[in-house]
Amino acid sequence: MATMAATPLRAAPRSAERAIADHGWRAAAIALLAVRFIQGWIYWGGGSRRFIYGPQKLDPTAHQWMAHKFQSAMPGAILGTEHLIAYLLQHFWLLYAAIILFSAAELLFGLFLMAGFLSRLSAALTGVFSIALMLMFGWQGATCIDEWTMAAANLGMAATLFLAGAGAYSVDNTLLARRPSLAQNRWFRWFGGSLPLPLSDGGFNRLAFLLLAFVVAFDVGTYHYYRGSVVTPFHGGPVSPSEHHLSMDRGLVRPDGSVQVHAYIDGGTPDVPAYIVAAALEQNGRAVEQWTTAALSKLPKSAFGNDFDYRQIKAGPYGIVGAVGAEATIALPPAGGAPALSGAGYVLRLTMVNGKSFSLPLAAVLAPS
Repeated sequence: MATMAATPLRAAPRSAERAIADHGWRAAAIALLAVRFIQGWIYWGGGSRRFIYGPQKLDPTAHQWMAHKFQSAMPGAILGTEHLIAYLLQHFWLLYAAIILFSAAELLFGLFLMAGFLSRLSAALTGVFSIALMLMFGWQGATCIDEWTMAAANLGMAATLFLAGAGAYSVDNTLLARRPSLAQNRWFRWFGGSLPLPLSDGGFNRLAFLLLAFVVAFDVGTYHYYRGSVVTPFHGGPVSPSEHHLSMDRGLVRPDGSVQVHAYIDGGTPDVPAYIVAAALEQNGRAVEQWTTAALSKLPKSAFGNDFDYRQIKAGPYGIVGAVGAEATIALPPAGGAPALSGAGYVLRLTMVNGKSFSLPLAAVLAPS
């Protein structure tokens, strides 16, 4: 629409009354009412669920505490956000402040968007939220990219609302009608939404295409990374959102047959825990020690040194159990009746309930001479 970009403020400005009455501008604003309201509702809903309808999400002692949700995102979070999550999880007060501030911002700016107050600022911030959520949670979704889909749509909506503003039927418009002098304030034009941006037609077009290029590149690029289907065939993603995966490192075996390993459940659905039902120590392909499901179930709490206080790896009724995102150092005691160990070529093999196994070569710790 030709009327969407205004003349620069240094030129003779149109009156506020004429801008409000502009047919094209009002038509665009009315057409975008549903987009503006739903974008605001999505983020207001996220904040209100925590502050009003489900306050247990903000209770660090509750099972629904938001830290569990953040930890479940770590395996597939990209561009360094996994390290940010881990740092926050290990510093409670920073974590708590971040969750409270993010939830409050969702609540506040979602409400602002629905009401049309500081509409462009609110739209821009919800776009930033969408980018952050896509980077952290975009990989999740067992049958489709559930979290990515919502964040990708929200980013496109945010860019559109930033360019168009709120226009008619908004608090911004009411403020302008009562104080027409606001039409001359650049901050009101950039942060509010009842007038076109203070740009020439060419400047507005350049900004619009720049935002289009960013949204398309970011959305299509992350989709390609998570699932392919752009220039490569469809794939399940670098991190599977449906099948549990176990990574291990820092493995040690001692002459008495005790084993220590650091394990990380770095794949699978966050809603279902992973079960390790058997463990075996092999030397050159031959099993020299084995831990059954019953033996793993009886491991004491001291056998698990969890990295985080929230999602943890521990002994359960069916072996070792852990949720996606959990990391711990596991100590396996000597299996009964096993001979003293010597030599090299040791490998620890852990088997999941679905029969899939994961192995790690172990470094041997020599007995003191």
